[in-house]
Amino acid sequence: QVHLVESGGGLVQPGGSLRLSCEASGNIFSIYLMGWYRQAPGKQRELVASITKGGGRKYADSVKGRSTISNISDDVAKATLYLLMDRLGSADTAVYFCNAAGLGDRTGGSWGPGTQVTVSS
Repeated sequence: QVHLVESGGGLVQPGGSLRLSCEASGNIFSIYLMGWYRQAPGKQRELVASITKGGGRKYADSVKGRSTISNISDDVAKATLYLLMDRLGSADTAVYFCNAAGLGDRTGGSWGPGTQVTVSS
């Protein structure tokens, strides 16, 4: 079991930037893939960016070129993942969730409780 906690959300001015953090604990050595998802009001949860243990990255078209997902950094007790995003707009307002899954995991992996990001002046 992997336990995830996100942080770094809040109110951001249009055109501003954010850095979200995700801290994973528990069975972190089982993690193969980590990612950031977001869900805006009335919409389905969507992938923002993901990265494998080997460093393979994927970005949603809507954030490509203005977002960076970090490598999965880990030590004995925890693994940490970051998402950097700039040039934020109202369309980026959503609850952002961290996800972690093992290789071949078909259950969808583990999810954090989410962190709210609101882009508004």
